[in-house]
Amino acid sequence: MNLLESFSEFKEGKNIDRPTMARVMEDVFRTLIRKKFGSDENFNVIVNLQNGDLEMWRVRMIVQDGEVTDELSEISYTEAKSIDDSYDVGEECYEGLTLEDFGRRSIMAARQTLISRLNELEKDDIYKRYMDRVGDLVVGEVSQLLKKEVLVLDDATQHELVLPKMEMIKGDFFRKGDMVRAIIKRVEMRNGSPVVMLSRTDNTFLERLMEQEVPEIEDNIIVIKNIVRLPGERAKVAVESYDDRIDPVGACVGMKGSRIHGIVRELRNENIDIVNYTNNTSLYIQRALTPAKVTSITIDEGNQRAAVYLSPDQVSLAIGKGGSNIKLAGRLTGYEIDVFRDVAEQEIDDVDLDEFADAIDTWVIDALKEIGCDTAKSVLALDRQELIRRSDLEEETVDEVLKILASEFEDE
Repeated sequence: MNLLESFSEFKEGKNIDRPTMARVMEDVFRTLIRKKFGSDENFNVIVNLQNGDLEMWRVRMIVQDGEVTDELSEISYTEAKSIDDSYDVGEECYEGLTLEDFGRRSIMAARQTLISRLNELEKDDIYKRYMDRVGDLVVGEVSQLLKKEVLVLDDATQHELVLPKMEMIKGDFFRKGDMVRAIIKRVEMRNGSPVVMLSRTDNTFLERLMEQEVPEIEDNIIVIKNIVRLPGERAKVAVESYDDRIDPVGACVGMKGSRIHGIVRELRNENIDIVNYTNNTSLYIQRALTPAKVTSITIDEGNQRAAVYLSPDQVSLAIGKGGSNIKLAGRLTGYEIDVFRDVAEQEIDDVDLDEFADAIDTWVIDALKEIGCDTAKSVLALDRQELIRRSDLEEETVDEVLKILASEFEDE
């Protein structure tokens, strides 16, 4: 009789190696023995997962009738002969056990114990395997759309992964059955079960996409020094080449943008600036402010600040939409960047701030001049938040100033 027949569903479908499975099953059956006999010291349990066989043997020393002092380790001669007529005093008696010997209730309890033990082992295995893959790129199929997250089936393991809405790029829209690329960001334990969290907004996601598209990065000829992102809007990547013959920026962009275009599409048209890394702080900041062209720059290394001067037509480029360009340039370089309009350049149709003295308090005008804004358009070229941060003026004051200056050009 196949003694593992009622446990057959555990032999397949679990991501647990055979030795571990056999060890767990042996432990479960030994628990059965201990409950019935009080000890498993004189029992042998052999589990063979290949053919589904289980052998359980009770081993006792044969002694003369009436001389049994320990029923767990000894058996009388007469009882041993009833098991096998060839047995004699002084030999070990091997008595085979079957599952039926333990009763239906005990077998059902053993099944539940085995289910619990194997589930715990599988959870541990999933946790360890995915913890080792944190930061790796995965591809999966959308299986379910929930209010705050999307469930994705890992193509490689068919394990369910979680992509939270907050880890999705602005513009991401998925339907059931869609294929999704993301990185494994972290593995959490929820109610004792491992939950694998994905991300498409993490900087590492862009890094992995670039490794796929640019062989020189995969081969460590080109190194990504730093990545900063405003997911779905803009990203800046600093790269360096270990081979003087290879232009790292050109290699990352590809012929006619062939390499970068696929990444941009994956990131929902995120604008990606690739810049050449350098140890020259001034040059690095200038490159980080691309596409703006800097006229001059002053570095305050002690305070990690940089004052950047640009011609009027370059100021808005340096700041970027909603201040995105200057924010990312600051994060890329590690410097607080202040943008100033080059005073050598003066637009003919601009208006000096002093001419607004009747509508704007003198101390407010002085505060704006201190940050390099001496004309109406130089103030309007700066982002509202940037003005508040640099001038230390109240939000209401800045809003009023912007309203007054803007109306000057609306009238024209």
